[in-house]
Amino acid sequence: MKKQSDRMVVAVLSLASFLHDVGSDMVFSVWPLFVTQVLGANMAVLGLIDGIGEAVVSLSGAVGGYISDKIRKRKIFVWTGYLFGGIARIGYALSPSWQWLIPFRLLDRSGKIRSAPRDAIISNISTHHNRGVRFGILRAMDNLGAVVGILISILFLKVLGFTNLFLLAAIPSVIAVLFIIFFIREEIPHRQVLFKGISFKNFDNNLRLLTVLSGLFALGSFSYSFLLLFANRSGFTTYQIPILYLLFTAVAAIFSIPFGKLSDRWGRKNILYLSYFFWVLVLVFFIFYSNFFGSILAFIFYGLHKGALEPVQKTYVAELAPTDYVASTIGAFQMVIGLMALPASFLAGLMWDKISPTTPFYFSLSLTLISAAMLKFVRETKT
Repeated sequence: MKKQSDRMVVAVLSLASFLHDVGSDMVFSVWPLFVTQVLGANMAVLGLIDGIGEAVVSLSGAVGGYISDKIRKRKIFVWTGYLFGGIARIGYALSPSWQWLIPFRLLDRSGKIRSAPRDAIISNISTHHNRGVRFGILRAMDNLGAVVGILISILFLKVLGFTNLFLLAAIPSVIAVLFIIFFIREEIPHRQVLFKGISFKNFDNNLRLLTVLSGLFALGSFSYSFLLLFANRSGFTTYQIPILYLLFTAVAAIFSIPFGKLSDRWGRKNILYLSYFFWVLVLVFFIFYSNFFGSILAFIFYGLHKGALEPVQKTYVAELAPTDYVASTIGAFQMVIGLMALPASFLAGLMWDKISPTTPFYFSLSLTLISAAMLKFVRETKT
């Protein structure tokens, strides 16, 4: 059988990712408003739900990566993950109270079982000279799908209401499932390797340090929901909030590929430093300039932060990972990041409710500066 071209694989995975994110961001562009204003949850509950979701992302990513390497399969995890997301959106639409969101949020974020196997596919067909840009393409299509989903939300939320909008959001994920099933062939080389799994003791010093500092950064990186609701306090109306979500997502979509290319030329660390710098600017604007225009600038820098961080961080981990255990390593790394997200959003919600809305921003600023200082001691490798 003729080998499937690398470009075809990247194109199909990117298109499926685009479709899934269309549906995701039809929901998540209005998620904090739905949870707090429609279903009546407070900020601590919102933080708990978001944090639980991100913690499940970490576990599902680790499980997906581990089993994928063990059984030498990738494809089934990718389409199953998209299917979980589509089913969850139907559950959101039919939830009568915020308590009902929790099991569907768990199912939705369990769909991230796809991430490590999908990223391993991209990494395995790439080299050091094009890996960054390919992860950038994948992330750009994620963000472009989000832009389309947000536009649909903005245009049709008033007409459809939350329930019908969320039901409609399930359709793109079903189409993504079909794309993966019919247009991706399983082509993992069956090496004679005794698979023993991956643990953190198998990480070398560079990867271990990168994991620790990234986890520390994640502890301060609370959910985007807090940024949207802070902007809501600063004068943006309920129906203007999705526009801010659109703004940062569009910026991330535009800059993901350029940042991926720059990381291929200038190194992964330099772009990670840049992503941390953008996040610091987001925090500074919300702390000191939380007016209408300050919020707009903050969301632009948030988009730049996402565009720089997400594709480059995955590329960096993939290159530091043992060759035969790329999916497992990415999954283990994501597990650490996700486990930090649970206390991150929950603590942010508590600090918001019990101290002040700006307290989580000061806390995050401190952890970001510490993480950036630690990054200096991580080396790069070229494979």
